[in-house]
Amino acid sequence: MGKEKESDSNLSAQIGTEILEDSVERAVDVDVDVKAKQTTAIPAQGAPPPNSLEVPDGGLTAWLQVLGALVVMLTTWGLINSFGVYQTYYETVLLTSNTSSQISWIGSLQGALLMLGGLLSGPLFDMGYFHALTVSGLFLVLLGLFMTSLCTEYWQVLLAQGITVGIGCGLLFLPSAAILSQYFARRRALALGIQSVGSPLGGIVFPIIFSRLEPVLGFGWATRVIAFVLLGLSVVPLVFMRPRVPPPNHKRAFFDIAALTDIPFLSFAGAGLFTFAGLYVPFFYIQLYALRYGIASADLSAYLVTLLNAGSVFGRLLPNFAADYLGSMNMLAAMTLGASILAFAWFGVRDLGGTVVFVLLFGFFNGGVTSLPPSAIVPLTPDLSRLGTRMGMLFTFIGLAVLVGTPIAGAILKDPEDDGAWRGLIAFSAATMLVGGLGFVSTEVLHLRWLRRKEEEDAM
Repeated sequence: MGKEKESDSNLSAQIGTEILEDSVERAVDVDVDVKAKQTTAIPAQGAPPPNSLEVPDGGLTAWLQVLGALVVMLTTWGLINSFGVYQTYYETVLLTSNTSSQISWIGSLQGALLMLGGLLSGPLFDMGYFHALTVSGLFLVLLGLFMTSLCTEYWQVLLAQGITVGIGCGLLFLPSAAILSQYFARRRALALGIQSVGSPLGGIVFPIIFSRLEPVLGFGWATRVIAFVLLGLSVVPLVFMRPRVPPPNHKRAFFDIAALTDIPFLSFAGAGLFTFAGLYVPFFYIQLYALRYGIASADLSAYLVTLLNAGSVFGRLLPNFAADYLGSMNMLAAMTLGASILAFAWFGVRDLGGTVVFVLLFGFFNGGVTSLPPSAIVPLTPDLSRLGTRMGMLFTFIGLAVLVGTPIAGAILKDPEDDGAWRGLIAFSAATMLVGGLGFVSTEVLHLRWLRRKEEEDAM
């Protein structure tokens, strides 16, 4: 149990680990095979040679997989976490005739397609198409960025940056994370922790590149420079990343019917839906908010998105460490309620110092909220063989929340010059996270009651 708990905590260190059902299943497969090898010298019928089942837990090849996975995280979640600077540019320069809600659909589509893409990339990865997924995913991300640099109308940006880049991210993310479980067991926490740094790293670097180059080179070339950076970095996963174990023999379940009658699980999924509907509102709108109220100049305001991502680095590490001792669900509830309190505090932010403190703290709590669900769901899964399936179901809810959350906030913000509209946007973000945080508390209470009832039944 201690090893399973450590593995689950490791998974939660990623921002994007929300849909790592295949990673969990692969980890279980490898660990079971290694244990079987230790207890008998005769491999199971149809199993690969024994040496192929030994988890290296280090070495040059294994660490090159981590480097490649870090690049993929930077390419996927790093781009999505940088959308705030594009949101501001589109609203103030390129797409001034479109509403905030319409523009928000671009970024929300990226995030939603990344999460939902695991429904396709997971089975294909199991079938042995890792290299094809990597090539096609990188191609679509780069194609989408280069096409975005040429866009002048809303539908073009939506198709290129929202859909094309989003599908590419969905093909890349899950396989690149799942492959690490084939190379690491004891050091899996360290490997996944290093990989997860790619997400905030991209969220820090890309906004700086765009905000510094756009005034000098223009929107097109600023976006193309980011694309060329990713083109160069794509050599790493293409050359070095490769699976080391064959696909599992069992077929992956896509849906767990029993979950529909599992009240704690449904409570957890509902809480996640509310939480993620409001969680990314500050990422999309903090820069525009700073410009609207004269808190920062156009150059300085772009760094607010960077500071949000900088704060999330620590939020992905410290809460997960504490979760091993205090419980993942307890920490998730605390981090969500903390993010909600900070969102309510956003009402009073009117100067640069307060804004900097707000974005750093909110980034910290955001990192905890996004990284804890994979470990929090484990106690809610009576049959661990269905863990991956339940994670996929959970993050389908979360993907839908990410898809509609920021566009709803944009619909509330009909006029950026209207103070009442801004209060409505902030209230939406804070209230949805408050409901989500209370939902996680309710989930823990319901789960404890279920455990007590089960113990009483076993004692009879």
